[in-house]
Amino acid sequence: MVSQEQRRRQLAREKFLRQQQRRTSARRKARMRNSVIASVLGVVVIGSLALYTTGVLKGDDGKENAGAEVTPSASPTSKAPDPCEKPAEGKVKTATWKKEPELTVDKSAKYTMKLATTCGDIDIDLKASAAPHTVNSFAFLAGKNYFDHTKCHRLTTNGIYVLQCGDPTGVGTGGPGYTIPDENLKDKSLKDNVYPAGTVAMANTGQKHTGGSQFFLVYQDSQLPPSYTPFGTVSESGMKVLKKIADAGESTGQGDGAPNATVVINKATVTKS
Repeated sequence: MVSQEQRRRQLAREKFLRQQQRRTSARRKARMRNSVIASVLGVVVIGSLALYTTGVLKGDDGKENAGAEVTPSASPTSKAPDPCEKPAEGKVKTATWKKEPELTVDKSAKYTMKLATTCGDIDIDLKASAAPHTVNSFAFLAGKNYFDHTKCHRLTTNGIYVLQCGDPTGVGTGGPGYTIPDENLKDKSLKDNVYPAGTVAMANTGQKHTGGSQFFLVYQDSQLPPSYTPFGTVSESGMKVLKKIADAGESTGQGDGAPNATVVINKATVTKS
C-alpha cells in the first residue's frame, strides 16, 4: 500500500510535471509569437529600407542620388488627363559598356541637348567646360540612341520638384554599365542648397561618383544638398513642357511616383556648335 508520504511525493511530482509542461508550452508559444513579430518587423524594415534606398533622385544605375527629406503624404487625387502624345514606334536599347567613354568633348565649345518627348521638345544648354565627363557621357550615349524610347519614370511633387529620366528599364534600376565622376558641385547657380528651376543634374546612389545615365530636371526650386552634378539648363520653352508634365501629377497621390503624363523620350540628340 502506498503511504501518505509516497502519495504526497507522487502528487508533487505530477504537479511539477504539469508546471513544466505549461512552461514549455508557454515558451513554445512565445517563440512562435516572437518569430511572427520578427518576421513582420523584418518586412517593415526591409520595406522601409527599400523606400529609403529608392528615395528621390536615387538611381541604381551604378544612380537614385538622394538625400531628400521625408515629406508628408498627400491624399490621393483624381488622375488628370494625359497631356502627351503616344510614343513613337521603336525599342529601348539594352547595351551596356564596361567603362566610361574616352573623354573627347571640347570644353571650349557649346553643346546643347534636345529631348524630343511625347509631351514636347525640351532643349537643354549643356555645361561642357564645368562638367566635361558628364557632357561627354551624354554625347556618347545619345549617339548610341541609348535614351531613345525611354520613359521618364519618376515625378516628385512634394518637398522637391523634379522629373527623373534616363533609365532604359523605366523603373529606376538601369544604367549604362559604367559610372562617371561627380562634377561642378560648386556651381554658382547652387545657393543655400537649392537647385533652381531649370537645372538638369545627375542622379546617383547617394555615394560619390556613382552617376550613370539617370538624370533629373528641376521644374521648381528644390532644396537639395550639392551632391548631384549640375550639367545643364532647360530652355524657357522646355520649362513649359515640364510644367505641363508636373501639372498632370504623379500616380501615387503621395508626391513621388510615375508621372501621370506619358513622358517618353522619342529621340535624344546632343549637338556641338
